[in-house]
Amino acid sequence: MIRDPELLDQLIDTISRFVRERLIPNEARLAEEDAVPAELLEEMKEMGLFGLSIPEEYGGLGLTMEEEALVAMEIGKTSPAFRSVFGTNNGIGAQGILIDGTPEQKAKYVPRLATGELLSSFCLTEPDAGSDAASLRTTAVRDGDHYVLNGTKRFITNGPEADVFTVMARTDPSNKGAGGITAFIVEGDTPGLKRGPADNKMGQKGAHTCDIIFEDCRVPAENIIGGVEGKGFKTAMKVLDRGRLHISAVCVGVAERLVEESLNYAIERKQFGVPLAEHQLVQAMLADSKTEAYAGRAMVLDAARRKDAGENVSTLASCCKLFCAEMVGRVADRAVQVHGGAGYMAEYAVERFYRDVRLFRIYEGTTQIQQVVIARNMVREVS
Repeated sequence: MIRDPELLDQLIDTISRFVRERLIPNEARLAEEDAVPAELLEEMKEMGLFGLSIPEEYGGLGLTMEEEALVAMEIGKTSPAFRSVFGTNNGIGAQGILIDGTPEQKAKYVPRLATGELLSSFCLTEPDAGSDAASLRTTAVRDGDHYVLNGTKRFITNGPEADVFTVMARTDPSNKGAGGITAFIVEGDTPGLKRGPADNKMGQKGAHTCDIIFEDCRVPAENIIGGVEGKGFKTAMKVLDRGRLHISAVCVGVAERLVEESLNYAIERKQFGVPLAEHQLVQAMLADSKTEAYAGRAMVLDAARRKDAGENVSTLASCCKLFCAEMVGRVADRAVQVHGGAGYMAEYAVERFYRDVRLFRIYEGTTQIQQVVIARNMVREVS
């Protein structure tokens, strides 16, 4: 659902120029320094990128799902780590508070998330609970007006820098399933919250993750999202549709960038006396990548429009995440192949993207989890 096409076109044009003129020229610096340059971070805040999906009443841009998807496709045309720094504020870091938080919680945190004053993070995954998130072991025990949290969260995006964490912890030890889990807002300077060393990852340099350790961490009872125990896992699941569509849109943007890189190289590079682009087997790789990127774009926009129309798109969101995450991996592989030996060299963007896109098949639910979700929903609908 696009409310004002002219305003949206202006926003997309502004972001496209920002990507082209500011982010792409700094991709190598981002990877080398393993950090988003401070001046670019400030520009992102000024542009409102931390509040894309946050309602206008809280200082955000209040984009619909379709509008957000189109913006994410533009942002996807540069290194994914640039998006990662503000993506959590728009997604799982803020949406849980927006959907299920109390009016007081929304007023206290969401406006500062929208401006980027606060950097958010989402703590669900644990050393022994990844895809099986309902089996998490972090505990929260009531002690007067506080809960005492103990446990470890793993691979937490923005963990080293985050100011506020949405933390899933088990408040009912007798309930080993999802119903025993509660969502807490935990501020980053809370005593007992410790950050592990930053993880050394395969790709996406500049997007930082680490372990978050809770050792007798006392959190006010008023920081339970929504003020009710046992609703945390449901809160986490509610934000996934939007998150999966957002990541799918980013995958489409990356794929389109890789198609462009491959095409330009194939036109400029000559073999056997003619440009690579004139060799039919190279043309086949270019054509396959273009077709798959287009299919991903069509899928995401269709699902986004349906979500804006009020439909339940859980199955479609998983379909998009499954296809687009796998698709961009194939496109990245072909991009390296089109570049030949040059594609294996760090001086070319496709080498970095080849490593960066591998993560898309893992986070926000692995490919295999998407397959399970899709199939179970199909069976449930028939039954």
